[in-house]
Amino acid sequence: MTNNDFMREAIRLSIENVRNGGGPFGAVIVKDGKILATGVNRVTAQNDPTAHAEVSAIRAACQKLQTFDLSGSTIYTSCEPCPMCLGAIYWAHIDKMYYGNNQSDAARIDFDDKFIYDEIELPMAERRIHGEQLLHEEALAGFREWENNTDKVEY
Repeated sequence: MTNNDFMREAIRLSIENVRNGGGPFGAVIVKDGKILATGVNRVTAQNDPTAHAEVSAIRAACQKLQTFDLSGSTIYTSCEPCPMCLGAIYWAHIDKMYYGNNQSDAARIDFDDKFIYDEIELPMAERRIHGEQLLHEEALAGFREWENNTDKVEY
């Protein structure tokens, strides 16, 4: 299969998902020239704001391979990923990404992530959701525990 074939599968999934009551997003993760996992947007169907196509595909691929590291894989997604999905793609160590629709296309149908990108640029005190640090010294205990753990699996 070619890059276009894998992208067409992501697009097909997005269309099928709309017909099944989900959002217009589909994703395919490929490794060694074969589809490893797929995902579709099930935010409203599952009442889960993290159930985006890319995150769902990453979860399925990681479960299938029994690893959190998807190095050597490629993701094909029907739309340019939102900030959450993009972060998940980086955390999963996916090597390459292809997307169909872009941010502007998504914004035109009321899936506009620009406000999140804008928020990230602001100082914490100026963000719409204010963050306030509490119990910093106590919280560092968990980090010290991690730092000193000789059996940890780094990611």
